[in-house]
This record gives sequence, structure tokens and C-alpha cells, in this order.
Amino acid sequence: MTVIDKISADSLLGGRAVLPSAPRSGLDWVNIVRHGISSLALDSILKSIEISQSELAQALDIPERTLARRKREGVFSREESAKLLRLARVTARAAEVFEDLELAISWLKAPAAALGDATPLSLIDTDIGAESVLDTLGRIEHGVFA
Repeated sequence: MTVIDKISADSLLGGRAVLPSAPRSGLDWVNIVRHGISSLALDSILKSIEISQSELAQALDIPERTLARRKREGVFSREESAKLLRLARVTARAAEVFEDLELAISWLKAPAAALGDATPLSLIDTDIGAESVLDTLGRIEHGVFA
């Protein structure tokens, strides 16, 4: 995808096919997370960011068996939904900075010196880790780590 095809968190999660409504603000996302994101978002995000279910489980710190159970049950818990949304938002931001989803995914999977040689994907399981990744993306965008 190119810059013209803007990547958003909701599109990474499956868009209108998965979400009950198109989120227009952070408050809309709060409501979606509180009610739980449909498990259909799992297949969408796996396909979008080209990782296995096992890698996703590790990135989100959600046991793989729990992901499989949620897929059967149809909806993620509030906490799991928040983690899934955090991954989608960070991925969308990386795609915006790199102006390409494939470049963003490569960056998320590669060790980054600015993150202590951790992969950005490995830090998304916590709020502070995700903030560090977003901060690093902001610095890249402004040429600090160019």
C-alpha cells in the first residue's frame, strides 16, 4: 500500500466487516474496546501484518490457546481488545511514518538500536513499550534517527 491508501487501525482490524461502527474518535474506540472487538479481527490483523498466530500471541502477551478460544467464542475481552487495538494503532502509525505498510512491518520486526536492540513488535505488549515505539517513530519522522 502507498500513502494514497491510508492505513488505519480500523482497516487493519477488518473495518466495517468486523467493527460495529466506524470509529471517528478515541471515545468511539473506548466503546468498541469496552464491548470487545470481534474475533474476526484476528484473521484480519494476522493477514495485514504478516505474522503467525504464535507471533501475535507473543507480541500481545496473550496465550495462543486463549487466542484460539476467543476465535471460537467470537469476541475478545476488554483487555485483549485494548492490546489488539494498540498493535493496530502502532502498525498504522509506522505505515504512516514509512509511507508503506510493508516497510513498516519490516521495521516492526527488526531490532532497533533506538529501542535497545529490541524489535518494536516485542515491546507492544505493554503501554510503556508501545509509547517508546511511538516516540521512536516520531523521531524517525522528524529525522532524528535518519
